[in-house]
Amino acid sequence: MFNSLEEFKLFLKNKKIAVLGFGVSNISLLKYIAPIECAIMVFDTAEEERLKNAIMQFSDYENINYCLGKNYLNGLKGFDVIFKTPVVRCDIPELEREKERGALITSEMEVFVKFCPAEIIGVTGSDGKTTTTTLIYNTLKESGYKCWLGGNIGTPLIDKIEEIKSTDKVVLELSSFQLHTMKNSPNVAVITNIAPNHLDVHKSMEEYVEAKKNIFRYQGDDDILVLNHENDITRAFGGESKGRARYFSRTREVETGAYVKKDTIFFRENGMEREIMKTSSILLPGLHNLENYLAAIAAVTHLVDKYAIEKVATTFRGVEHRIEHVRELNGINFYNDAIATSPTRTIASLSSFDKKVILIAGGYDKKIPYDSMGKVIAEKVKVLVLVGQTAPLIEESFYKEKNVSGKGTDVQVFRCNTLEEAVVKAYTAAEEGDIVILSPASASFDMFRNFEEKGNKFKEIVNSLV
Repeated sequence: MFNSLEEFKLFLKNKKIAVLGFGVSNISLLKYIAPIECAIMVFDTAEEERLKNAIMQFSDYENINYCLGKNYLNGLKGFDVIFKTPVVRCDIPELEREKERGALITSEMEVFVKFCPAEIIGVTGSDGKTTTTTLIYNTLKESGYKCWLGGNIGTPLIDKIEEIKSTDKVVLELSSFQLHTMKNSPNVAVITNIAPNHLDVHKSMEEYVEAKKNIFRYQGDDDILVLNHENDITRAFGGESKGRARYFSRTREVETGAYVKKDTIFFRENGMEREIMKTSSILLPGLHNLENYLAAIAAVTHLVDKYAIEKVATTFRGVEHRIEHVRELNGINFYNDAIATSPTRTIASLSSFDKKVILIAGGYDKKIPYDSMGKVIAEKVKVLVLVGQTAPLIEESFYKEKNVSGKGTDVQVFRCNTLEEAVVKAYTAAEEGDIVILSPASASFDMFRNFEEKGNKFKEIVNSLV
């Protein structure tokens, strides 16, 4: 529809524009479009008092007005362009009505991906997105590229788009919500894995998978798609890709991509095998982090040399809230893994430790299955402390496994009402040499705004223990 960013900006001029959601990414969008001669209305379910700091940022713009509060969508009528926040579905009645009337419905991320002048490396998946994205970004920086980090992490980039040069590299972490309505794909697309997630928003697992596929659906012949060979769903995507498929695997050699052989990582393409580094070079613990490195290597090997990859591997200590060591107290080590918002993520984290741990788990119910949790709790947990909506689901999965296999008979199980109560219970149950880890296997929205707030609260509580 638009061949350039300038064309799109000209189109916005003198239009009625709705910005649906007043979060971080749409604040960046507003900074970019506010100077254009257009009438902007910002919609958000939050009340004005909660948004006053954000509103103050745009106090000099007379072309911005606000429709806030519980019934905020009632005013969504008669707009030419609607920028929606990722978690708002396109099929809600208000947006369906405006679309039928002729409104253009898009998002900050859709506009950025379409018009960004630089090569984009996009990363999605049910688990491992942030670490893989950060590894790619750090490796490119180590190789001397001017890099930009955005999407779900870093800084929203839409208001920086005119500063980005064609020789730069952009690395984006992309969620299923951001991808759901995407009509353009990154030059390099990475899918770390796919497992049930966000089924409280997506209508089905099939819809969730289809949203993820948008990361490569619109690629061209010269683009690259990186896929997890060990994941049945992602492995099958190779046959659907227009771009060049690369795979990664820690258990077998692949024809094209990154893999492990005799404790060494190799990359193979066009029949040529290159040694990259020893797996022992990787500072981050856990097999899941080895997979994150393999994904990153497959994504950037054509852009960097192996020395940059190994330099990052030997120095990168991980991302906050991801098996983050908080403190040692009386011989007890506390870890914050608040990012683990799905069972697969928690299972991978528990597998990183060579001893049984005290696990604090539970949170908001995303309507995903917890059957897989039972086995790992029985084998890797000595004390299970549960809190939040999913507590009964996680507990049920453990007792089912215990009844069937007979494992986990010595596991103590506690239910708590608050995170603070859960931390105190875990600490009380711990002995010298024990590990206490917050790894919820659930989202945080039942008690917190996001996993970062939950992780920070956990650290605050742990650091207050005496």
